Parts: sequence; C-alpha cells; structure tokens
Amino acid sequence: MVGEVARLFLRLGFTAFGGPAAHIAMFRDEVVTRKGWITDEQFLDLLGATNLIPGPNSTEMAIHIGYVRAGWRGLLAAGICFILPAALIVLILAMLYVEYGTTPAAGAILYGIKPVIIAVILQAIWGLLGKAVKNRALAGIGIAAFALYLIGVNEILLMFGFGALYMLYANRSRLGIGGAWIGLPLTSLMLQSAAIAPVPVSLGTLFFTFLKIGSVLYGSGYVLLAFLQTDFVDTLGWLTQQQLLDAVAIGQFTPGPVFTTATFIGYVIAGVPGAILATIGIFLPSFVFVLISSPLIPQMRKNSWLGMLLDGVNVAALGLMAAVTVQLAQAALIDPITIAIAILTAIALIRFKVNSTWLIVAGAFVGLLYLGLSQGF
Repeated sequence: MVGEVARLFLRLGFTAFGGPAAHIAMFRDEVVTRKGWITDEQFLDLLGATNLIPGPNSTEMAIHIGYVRAGWRGLLAAGICFILPAALIVLILAMLYVEYGTTPAAGAILYGIKPVIIAVILQAIWGLLGKAVKNRALAGIGIAAFALYLIGVNEILLMFGFGALYMLYANRSRLGIGGAWIGLPLTSLMLQSAAIAPVPVSLGTLFFTFLKIGSVLYGSGYVLLAFLQTDFVDTLGWLTQQQLLDAVAIGQFTPGPVFTTATFIGYVIAGVPGAILATIGIFLPSFVFVLISSPLIPQMRKNSWLGMLLDGVNVAALGLMAAVTVQLAQAALIDPITIAIAILTAIALIRFKVNSTWLIVAGAFVGLLYLGLSQGF
C-alpha cells in the first residue's frame, strides 16, 4: 500500500498544476473515482480537517489520504512524494535565477509573468470571498485586516486576534453579551511591528522562521505572501520586494505546492543548505498536524467555537492577501503593457476559467516579445 501511495503522489507532484483547488480536484478524481480508496463522504471530512489546521491545504490533503490508506508510512510517502518534485524543480529554477536572473531575457520573462501573478492572486481572492464573507461582521473583519496590515500591524496578531474576536462574537448569546462590542477591541490590535535593521543571515533563523510560518499559516498558499513580506522583507531585510515577487512567479509556474516558494527563497538567501532547511521548516508542521488531527476529524467542524474561530481567521487571511497584492502590484504594474496583461489575465481567469499555467506561459511570451522588440535582444 505504501508503494502505491508513493507512486500516485510522485506522479501528481510532477503534474499537479493550477494551485490548491486544482490539486484537490485531481486527488478526488484519483482516490475516490478511479481507485476507490475512500468515499466522497470521507474525502469531504478530510478536506474539512485541512481547513481547521495551519498549513498548505492540498499538501495536507495528500498527507491525510496517505495516512488513511497506509498509516504513518503512507503519511510520509504521500507528503514527501508530493512535495519533492516541486521542490527540486524550484531549486533548479532558483539556481538559474541567481546565475542569470539579471540578463535581459530573464528580465523580460519576469516582466510578463509578474502582472499575471497579480491577476492570479486577485482571482483567488475573488473566488474565496463568497465562501469566507458570510455576514457583515466578517466583511468588517476582512476590511479591518486589510487596512491594519498596510499600516504595519503584525499578520499573526491580525489573523488570530480577529479569529478569536469573531469566535466570541458568534457565540455572544452563550456568553450573555451584546453584539455592538465587536468594534471596540480593534484598538488593542493597533500595535505597530517594530522595524529593525537588516540582520546577518543565519541558517537557524531561516529554518525557525519558516517553521513558524508553517505552524501558524491558515488559508490559501497566497496568504504565505503576507508572512514572507513581513519576515523576510520588512523585518530581517534578507529579501527585496522584487525578489519576493520573483519567488512568487517561480512558485506559480511550477507544479505541486505553492509553499515550495520557500525553497526558492531559501536558496536565494543561503544556497542549497538554505533551500533544504526552508523546505523542511515550512512543511514539517503539516505532517505533525495531520498525524495529531486525523483521529479527531469527526468532532472538529461540529464544534461551534472552533468553527467560528476558523471563519474569523479565514476572512482576516483574505484581508492580508488583498493588502499584499496592493504592495506587490506596485512592483509589477509599471507601465500600460503590464497593466493590460494583468487586466486581460484577470478576465481570462474569472470569466473564462483559463488554466493559470497557460496564462503564465503567455505572459512570459509577451514579455519576451515586447521587451525583445523594444530593446533589441
């Protein structure tokens, strides 16, 4: 059983393009429809559990399926085999980026890809809004998280602060309190993150920073951008905003988990050791959380307190995604051509459901064609 789990997820690791939603759809086709390893009811229970624990949803779904099929050995096989292909591909691209990233051709490719990435993130936000914003209170939380992040409030404080706030608000009748108070505690969140000067690169700090991110990050892989921006650009000063945007572009262009962006960043900061430690750090918590949570799945979503906490965290995460998109757009949308690419990509994604992989390829082609003609290379 372990062998068949490993073979399946190794194949998916090389072919699963399109982001977490596409990955999960592919998993269902394989393990429910084609192989009959689990039922649709079991699949939905596992999917619900991934939304209640931190970490990358599609990767944790793979780990859950491996655990159900072949125990803890299947858990390891599914997770490692799904992550490894993408991590290796991203590592090779990171090496090429460090070596050739400043050449005209590479710059032209990234010129065309970056506005596509902005549209891809906007499409993800748009698709999640309907599910996350269930009432006015949650809408207010999303807007507040967006604004507070832009003025420097820590992203972990925002996600878990607003999650706890909404959990109390949604259960206010049990606590015997009214609903008008939800806006009052916001002032307690107005704590600016202290900006510090760039610090020397440390493999230990690199590993534990990614371990922290993997341990607390809820929601889509795009929420990762807020954590990377805060930790590696604003606090440690190890990345520029341009490098972060390039890392996101590479992560989108490759199959498998979006979190392998960590592999790229680790290599840019500290070479192969940095890539290895960053990858282990960000994915390790997912294996632990799945192992712990799997026996508790039937009870988790039924708990009104946990469910409301998750609702608050999810909508705050959307606010963070929107705020980071605004910041990244300033580096990506630099002229009428890039603005046009972003708008046309957004239309193709939202209206016509075009696969994002093909749009990224198209963006790269447009960048090469436009800058190649205008700059003569």
